[in-house]
Amino acid sequence: MKVRIHPHARERMAERGATEDEINATVEHGEEFPAKFGRTGFRRNFVYEQKWRDRLYRTKQLEVIAAAEINDWLVLTVIVRYF
Repeated sequence: MKVRIHPHARERMAERGATEDEINATVEHGEEFPAKFGRTGFRRNFVYEQKWRDRLYRTKQLEVIAAAEINDWLVLTVIVRYF
């Protein structure tokens, strides 16, 4: 399925340090879980080993909330955790 990104999610991507490739990989290969309002969540960890806001982190976790549409997923928001 194709992955489309809502403008709100695109803004959150920039603020939170997620890339479009990471979002696609999360939806395609991440752990799927039910989310509020009949939506679907996807979660995936990435090896990071970089600094984010002057602090070194080994792992970056993306949580993507999406709505299923006929032939694609519409990504509504992106949550990024560093640890």
